[in-house]
Amino acid sequence: MASPSLIPAHLIVFFVVSRLMSIIGNLRPSKNSLPCEIDSLGVHAKLRYDLDAIGLASTDYGNIVHEIPSAVLYPTSIDDIIELIKFSNECPLPFNVAARGHGHSVRGQAMAHDGVVVNMLSLKKHYKNGNGIRVSTSGNYADVGGEQLWIDVLNATLEHGLAPLSWTDYLYLTVGGTLSNAGFSGQTFLYGPQISNVLELDVITGKGDFMTCSKDQNSELFYAVLGGLGLFGIITRARIVLAKAPKRVKWVRMIYSDFSIFTRDQEHLISTKGLEYLEGSLLMDYTPANNWRSSFFSPSNESQIISLLKKHGILYCLDMVKYYDDETANSVDKDVQMLQEGLNFIPGFTFMRDETYVDFLNRVRRGEITAKIKRVMGCS
Repeated sequence: MASPSLIPAHLIVFFVVSRLMSIIGNLRPSKNSLPCEIDSLGVHAKLRYDLDAIGLASTDYGNIVHEIPSAVLYPTSIDDIIELIKFSNECPLPFNVAARGHGHSVRGQAMAHDGVVVNMLSLKKHYKNGNGIRVSTSGNYADVGGEQLWIDVLNATLEHGLAPLSWTDYLYLTVGGTLSNAGFSGQTFLYGPQISNVLELDVITGKGDFMTCSKDQNSELFYAVLGGLGLFGIITRARIVLAKAPKRVKWVRMIYSDFSIFTRDQEHLISTKGLEYLEGSLLMDYTPANNWRSSFFSPSNESQIISLLKKHGILYCLDMVKYYDDETANSVDKDVQMLQEGLNFIPGFTFMRDETYVDFLNRVRRGEITAKIKRVMGCS
């Protein structure tokens, strides 16, 4: 039997080095695609062409689409963004400009092929008072920079005993980013998505005009930008509705094996007053009962659910949450019990947790950190 031929080591090294050079070459931006007059702009010194900046701007959370920009703008003020967009519009062949927040798009929405990506997070470092979140306790709203993260909005508003009404499951996203989409979570059935809880916006339009808009002022722009995927302008400020913040939550998870019963109970709870959060999810026989989105079950509960999964193959989870504070602490358990009356989840498969309001809202982040630690340690 002939022995397999061995590839010389120097050829392997040559192949690896060539491949790395090819990858680096693909990431290298083509500065020639931008007009040479860009070097005369005031923002010229804030444009970056290095591989670190280009590499970050050419990918996103979805890791499906990869578009290489020619440059990345790290603005220190809104005026920098306005200058760049106006310059692009004045060019015979305008180049693409896209705003990038925390990079959690999934299909390349925040990329600009051969154009300029605006790193919105750069604005956070350049506020005169160090804070892009201003809370009005008299008006129950917060004026928030589009580059701010929702976790920072939560922390800032809680200092005044207030909080936004509608959230996303993951709080480490920018305000401008989620408002350019919609902003959905379990509060949506009651308060609407995040875009339904905005009073006013400051927007840089595609022509570089800076405009304030609301339902009463420049309303067409207001409704186009909210949920507009960034196609109609860049959100630089949003006035967010606030309400009194609860202190704690009762978080209940109920398990179903019948989809029609699951949806019927969900519709019933939606029509019932008393809940602040309601969301459904699936458990499959090849997925763990606890996952990176929320480690809800104890080890003993988890073994019970695994046995149930082996029997049914798929289960349906209904999460309902009741907020409470010191004034309602004595009645919250009774309220939860009343909400569960008439529901048809699998007997014995209802689970409850008591958490702080902040811990509940930040549950996905905690799960993400735990998953990363396990991955680093080589655990499953």
